[in-house]
Amino acid sequence: MKRQLAWHSSCFNGILLAAVLTLGLPLTGMAAQEQDMTQIHITMGGTPGAEFSAQWRITHNDETIDHPETRGTVPAEFTFEGTTLEGTVKLLSEDDRLEVDIVKGSNRSRSATQGKGGTLTVMVR
Repeated sequence: MKRQLAWHSSCFNGILLAAVLTLGLPLTGMAAQEQDMTQIHITMGGTPGAEFSAQWRITHNDETIDHPETRGTVPAEFTFEGTTLEGTVKLLSEDDRLEVDIVKGSNRSRSATQGKGGTLTVMVR
């Protein structure tokens, strides 16, 4: 009789553990999804070695912070935490191409310019 009781207890604990894990997964998934909606990832591509300047303005929790990049080179990547991104990117080198790819959650923005002085203005919410 004790052996049956132990087996039932073990079975119950296994079912309880499975239920907790199953019910806990959507909550974990939602937290990751919410984080993805505030993570902004920028990839600078185009002609390797192309020079650019960028001025990023990130707003998060009602606080706005400027992130200047006075002289970057392709390829480059930036990741910010925020709800809104405003940016101005200027190509500094001759005869090169600059591609800007911005991802926030499931949204993607792509822009490109070519030739010295080409300027892109981007906004992502």
